[in-house]
Amino acid sequence: MARVLITGSSQGIGAECARQLLDLGHEVVLHARDDERARAALEANPGALAVVTGDLASLGQTRAIASAANDHGPYDAIIHNAGLGGGSERVETEDGLSRLFQVNVVAPYLLTALMPVAPRMVYLTSGLEADGAWTPEDLQWTAREWNGHQAYADSKVYDSMLAFEVAERHPDAIVNVVDPGWIRTRMGGPDAWDPVEDGAETQVWLAVSDDAEALRTGRYVKRRQTLTPNPLVEDADARAGLISELERVTGVALS
Repeated sequence: MARVLITGSSQGIGAECARQLLDLGHEVVLHARDDERARAALEANPGALAVVTGDLASLGQTRAIASAANDHGPYDAIIHNAGLGGGSERVETEDGLSRLFQVNVVAPYLLTALMPVAPRMVYLTSGLEADGAWTPEDLQWTAREWNGHQAYADSKVYDSMLAFEVAERHPDAIVNVVDPGWIRTRMGGPDAWDPVEDGAETQVWLAVSDDAEALRTGRYVKRRQTLTPNPLVEDADARAGLISELERVTGVALS
């Protein structure tokens, strides 16, 4: 039996990951943005061990999430599932950061830096990471006219870069990044191709399976298949630049 933490698990793909893991007999710690969503998360998955609450658009609350999650650890696997879509305009958080960049990139970085690296780490990306660009002088779109689609694609390639960097630094762990596909959730919309069950299955497999393929590390995976990521993901210099900026923004170094 494994113990698994899943961020953003009050609905959508994260909630489905929790359901599948609980059905397999594993222990699950959920995460929700606020108390209302936490209640909904526990109602959807009443067998969960616990739920930690906090908004990933806040550095202070993300630190509190890490502390609360650590109280329920250690974990056999952590699934960094939470994320936002691009949106029609740039929104700034109380920390003075782009909300999209903070939730999609800064939050999984900060949680990774503040928590022990689990034996298995799963990060979520998107097929749009193929369109992601590296603009180190303007990662948060402060100097350019906002393009929600491009900003989202950028954030997803940054997630892939983070996962590959963690895999490089922790060869003793199994660290992978997953494209769940275009899934029929509130974020994906009703026209998406695939059901939520398909969007969660690969993460669950990577988190707990003893299949030989599930035990490989440092990969970009979709539907259990290893794909070739955006070339930026394997660019050590670009990854170092991203980590340096995330260390600056958070004040926390990556182990």
